[in-house]
Amino acid sequence: MFRVLIFCALALGVAGCTDRGPEADPATIAAAAYRAPGSATLTLYTMVNTRTGSGAHTSLMINARERIVFDPAGSFYADVVPEKDDVLYGITPAVEKAYRGSHARSTHHVIVQNVEVTPQQAEIAYQLAKQMGPVPGAYCANYTARLLQQVPGFEQIDVVFQPVKLSDQFGSLPGVVTEKYYENDDADLQKGLAENNARLNQT
Repeated sequence: MFRVLIFCALALGVAGCTDRGPEADPATIAAAAYRAPGSATLTLYTMVNTRTGSGAHTSLMINARERIVFDPAGSFYADVVPEKDDVLYGITPAVEKAYRGSHARSTHHVIVQNVEVTPQQAEIAYQLAKQMGPVPGAYCANYTARLLQQVPGFEQIDVVFQPVKLSDQFGSLPGVVTEKYYENDDADLQKGLAENNARLNQT
């Protein structure tokens, strides 16, 4: 366990987990609400060091009554994206692209794993996400696994600390579609976050 915690602490430095600042108020969250058309879905993001293959961060996008990202102890921020208790709101296509693109860079890529679920499953995941945070640093995969384990149909998920181990479990479930997303821009996560924030502000 000690070795696992050291690993997670090192991963924090790579993922850039940080305090995102003031929590959004209910009116701001409600005003930003967005639901993607189509089926209810769960999308697991796993940020991976391209050189070593080790996981740096885990998060979960949930398309339920609205589309949110459960980003436990995560770094992403944008002026147009309200955040409360490690949940990001207003996940439009442009925000999703900025989220994925901020994490993908010359040193890291993103495993994107999507599965269609029932509206009931999505609603349970949505409610759980709002109750889980704020999450302590180094517990991103652990809390995401805890959330998934409570969704009917995902009970077989084991609670783990390592993002890649959670990704492997999720990818073995029926109906999951797995893709890898790469960019070759600057390795500095904070620079990518700032650039994508500026792009979102322009739109």
